[in-house]
Amino acid sequence: MATFLYKIGRLTFRRRRLVALVWVALLALAGFGAASASTATSSSFSIPGTEAQKAFDLLEERFPGGSADGATARVVFKAPDGQKVTDAGNKAEVGKIVAELKSGSDQIASVADPFKANAVSENGSTAYISVSYEVSSMELTDGTREALEDAGEAARSSGMTVEIGGDALQVMPHTGATEVIGIAVAAVVLVITFGSLIAAGLPLLTALVGVGIGVSLITALANVLDLGSTTSTLAMMIGLAVGIDYALFIVSRYRAELAEGREREEAAGRAVGTAGSAVVFAGLTVVIALVGLAVVNIPMLTKMGAAAAGTVAIAVLIALTLVPALLGFAGKRVMGRKARKAAEAENKPDAKPNMGTRWARFVLRKPVWVLLAGVIGLGVIAVPAASLEMGLPDDGSQPKSTTQRQAYDLLSDGFGPGFNGPLLVVVDTKGSADGKTAVDQVSQEIEGIGHVAAVTPATFNKAGDAATITVIPEDRPSSVQTEDVVHAIRDAGADIRSETGAVVLVTGATAMNIDFSEKMNDALLPYLALVVGLAFLLLMVVFRSLLVPLKAALGFLLSVVAALGAVVAVFQWGWLGSLFGVEQTGPIMSMMPIFMVGVVFGLAMDYEVFLVTRMREAYVHGETPGQAVVTGFRHGARVVSAAAVIMIAVFAGFIGSSESMIKMIGFSLAIAVFFDAFVVRMAIVPAVLALLGERAWWLPRRLDRVLPNVDVEGEGLRANLADGGPAGGERELSRV
Repeated sequence: MATFLYKIGRLTFRRRRLVALVWVALLALAGFGAASASTATSSSFSIPGTEAQKAFDLLEERFPGGSADGATARVVFKAPDGQKVTDAGNKAEVGKIVAELKSGSDQIASVADPFKANAVSENGSTAYISVSYEVSSMELTDGTREALEDAGEAARSSGMTVEIGGDALQVMPHTGATEVIGIAVAAVVLVITFGSLIAAGLPLLTALVGVGIGVSLITALANVLDLGSTTSTLAMMIGLAVGIDYALFIVSRYRAELAEGREREEAAGRAVGTAGSAVVFAGLTVVIALVGLAVVNIPMLTKMGAAAAGTVAIAVLIALTLVPALLGFAGKRVMGRKARKAAEAENKPDAKPNMGTRWARFVLRKPVWVLLAGVIGLGVIAVPAASLEMGLPDDGSQPKSTTQRQAYDLLSDGFGPGFNGPLLVVVDTKGSADGKTAVDQVSQEIEGIGHVAAVTPATFNKAGDAATITVIPEDRPSSVQTEDVVHAIRDAGADIRSETGAVVLVTGATAMNIDFSEKMNDALLPYLALVVGLAFLLLMVVFRSLLVPLKAALGFLLSVVAALGAVVAVFQWGWLGSLFGVEQTGPIMSMMPIFMVGVVFGLAMDYEVFLVTRMREAYVHGETPGQAVVTGFRHGARVVSAAAVIMIAVFAGFIGSSESMIKMIGFSLAIAVFFDAFVVRMAIVPAVLALLGERAWWLPRRLDRVLPNVDVEGEGLRANLADGGPAGGERELSRV
């Protein structure tokens, strides 16, 4: 592989104008496709195989035209102190708003008058209008949203408090200025690392090109592939991080080759042949981790993973082709004066050891203490992970300043916390001899279950073979008690089916969230086994060792559990919550742990591959295991540290998002990268390698014969170049 990539590096360096034009053309085409594509709708959220999904499908079949997947809103009113919404003046204002909403948009499916729908609190202080739409929230027009937002203005002027909840006001998440700050931090780190504005700007430029193409393609295909609104945000988050890192690895190796006196084209070829091999395998691990999300069997998550994996693949291709092409344009300006002097000084026999060298020598002297400190430290931080509770965010997790959160609080105060998460029980009476009696029995059973505040009368469909019952729990949607209510209804439904033949199914947003969380829990271990197993095999091929990949996988698991502990402490327990903009603690978002596992595993392997391939390279060329560790850190520690800081800055930039899911994922990825890069890869890894010595690079002979030799460390490339010399390199290039 190193020889093939060497050819690619030299070819793209020589044909740099053509390569640059091709990538600019691809960016323009993707941008045109995104600009001309119709506005993306929200991705259909389905959870195949769950009871909530079966009930949802049954609703669409038996209650046609009910807009089961349409957007909903609740316009909540609270009368001024000392008044009631049922007072003549207030009642008239609410009636006017009902009329305004009905005539405000042709996307309205139904508007329920609170005084006819029994939607007034017992003390008369609070009421709400239920609004249903024929389309999903992302398909609502601006005019429809404006009509909803303006609906309460007249009532507000009369003194009533009016807030609006529901998903009808859901909009694309924004990340705010912190995302820009993350990129700015990355730029500063690159300037410090390289000491040259040209060298620092190149990884940023190529990463932005890659992300631009990836996100534009996602936008262009959003409607065709039914991609959700957060897909492009997550692809941008991951694409920026890996795009900068991969370019950083290539540029760093190119500068090292120049410092050794090689011509620019030859340096580009060798940089892509060696560091490029590490980029390919690091990228493969990220792609495996993201595509592996398909094992969860949730279409939305599968699409998010595939879209992000596509952006990573683009980042790898750009690192292997566009980066060497731009290095050709940059000339020797990629090496600043200070950088050239530093490189010359570092290559002298009596050169002062850099920080990476000094740290590696310290670890070699105290491997047991470093190992214990790293493992115990991460172990302590991981303790809160034992209290992990998972769920999906609702309006209760929104910032307190939003109308959705204020509507949530008004409903909780006026009707009880459970009113924000009603359960919808669907009864299929097709197989029952007496459907009405069966439905009555279901209602009676539910009324006898604890933590149930109210059960509405059943509503039958036109055919009379299905009915719906709305159940209001006593507790908030994300509480354990509400989850127990869902399971209790399902358990009772099993007995009713055996007695009457009627099928009882529980759905609604709350039940969907519960089923989603359980499905994610069930999928976590199989997903871990698949991703870690495939990556183990891949790393075994790269390092030609059994213990190095095993150590890499175990170190990753330690950093992930520690990151989960930190997430629980901040978002579930509220520790330092105000620092990260967490206004409401609660369960950890269901998809976050498995998504974090997928992304961080791939990213962690970036550092593992780049750092340890340098050690493997030194070991293959005759250095002792200890010397190889020092060599790896001398060349790779600064680059890996810079790459980690950049990733942390980019991910941390998304903590400022208005979307709780993006905020939580940004924090979890940033903290996980910090633990993995600076504790696991920079401390635990060299300590373990120091303790293992020669055994670290042991591989059974049978496996050695079976495994393909991909030549990541470039040994075969050096042999080819040594045989043919510079001319040999030219002949290799001419064959491309």
